[in-house]
Amino acid sequence: MFLSRRTGRVLLAPVLASTAAFAAVLGPGALPAAAASDMLWVYSDPYEMTLSGPYEDGSPAPSQTLTILVSHDNTGTTVPAGTLSVDVSGIAAFADVSWPANCRPQTDTTALCDTPELPGGGYAPAAAIGLTAKAGAPDASEGYVRYSAEAGGMTAWPGETRVAVGNGPALGLTQAASVTGLAPGAAFDTPVTLANKGNRTADRTLLTLFTSRGVKLRGPVPANCEYNDGDTGRTLLCTLDEKAAPGSYHSLPLGFRAKDNALFDRIDYSVQPYSEQARDEQRHGQVFTPGSGAELDLSPAPATDEETDPYRMLSVRAKNTADYRLTGSQVSGAAGETVQASVTVRNQGPAWVASLSAGDPAATVDVNIPAGTTVTAKPDNCEARTASGGYRDEQLGAPRYRCFTPIYLTEAGTESTHRFTFGLRIDEVLPGAGATAAIWNDAYEPPVRTFDPDLTNNEARIVVNP
Repeated sequence: MFLSRRTGRVLLAPVLASTAAFAAVLGPGALPAAAASDMLWVYSDPYEMTLSGPYEDGSPAPSQTLTILVSHDNTGTTVPAGTLSVDVSGIAAFADVSWPANCRPQTDTTALCDTPELPGGGYAPAAAIGLTAKAGAPDASEGYVRYSAEAGGMTAWPGETRVAVGNGPALGLTQAASVTGLAPGAAFDTPVTLANKGNRTADRTLLTLFTSRGVKLRGPVPANCEYNDGDTGRTLLCTLDEKAAPGSYHSLPLGFRAKDNALFDRIDYSVQPYSEQARDEQRHGQVFTPGSGAELDLSPAPATDEETDPYRMLSVRAKNTADYRLTGSQVSGAAGETVQASVTVRNQGPAWVASLSAGDPAATVDVNIPAGTTVTAKPDNCEARTASGGYRDEQLGAPRYRCFTPIYLTEAGTESTHRFTFGLRIDEVLPGAGATAAIWNDAYEPPVRTFDPDLTNNEARIVVNP
């Protein structure tokens, strides 16, 4: 199972090495010329499903919809209508199946469905299949719905979706909108709704909340919460005592404030039925401090059509700056000696810079190596480059290096600075030999130049025998 970073969708098929390999699977002439570079895919939404049995009050088990989708790769090709083959024999013992109008049952457990035309690089729902747990289906029953598609002379690699039976609470949260354009110090709200879409009551709820370094909960930490401060932010664990019955909705009023160092921040929050084991697992062995403010409580809320999920994240963007500064070094030595030369990135603030979602380096630095020297040792987080900037397999002795800081640089303290140190062997004494190092101002999302108010101090020099 693969997750596409670009689309976020789950691809339930291995990626074939080449079009030739794919054609070999289908046989000679299987792919028309117009689709020679194309591939057909099938996957599902959701990518796995848990069916609930009857409710605790005796109401019948709810039906859920498994949507099978088809897509293809080539943006320049339109794939004609085709067919989807679906096999539900793996779940027939514990689930009832309702076929949509575009599916024709072939046996008690298989169907053939008509799929729509696919525009260039597009995708479309191929079948929306209703699934309901059978009366008396045992907990932990599980199996797979399997499917494949054919269209335009292509056959998709088969996909499958795990389906299980599980009774209990199914807590989820609505998605709060991301926040942009905040002034440092500004307060903002992110109201969310908690829903229980399971078939059992959650007597208590464990809320896990993470606020990154530039954001904080407005007001003191509630007395029914505990917190732990880390390098990148604060984690809070809150025990909510209000019962959440099946089908109920509750408001979760969350208020925050952007701190003076806010810039690229985020808030993560998740819910699950409370247990001491769940709380201990969320502590990850860290020490938490009890809060002392007014309790955070759930209150009844109207039902909503919004989707809910146990885990949510929202980004917080502030109007702020972070002044990067690059410093080089001056070293001296005789021919044949090895000296230590360094380049140092420092974030002068006032904001911290973090790539908590993408995991990119907070700063990327191109380091040129002075003439008359050879690199004998390099930092692990630096890659060798050719003089023109292309990648070089041989890592030592290169004329240029591209270096990467961690994914964040704080606005103060030791984590605001990162040093790259190279071992340079002096092959020939060339007095005043120097080379330039520079922060790549167009790297990062968004680029450094969009938040750094002074780009003139983003270059420095390494000088040998000044």
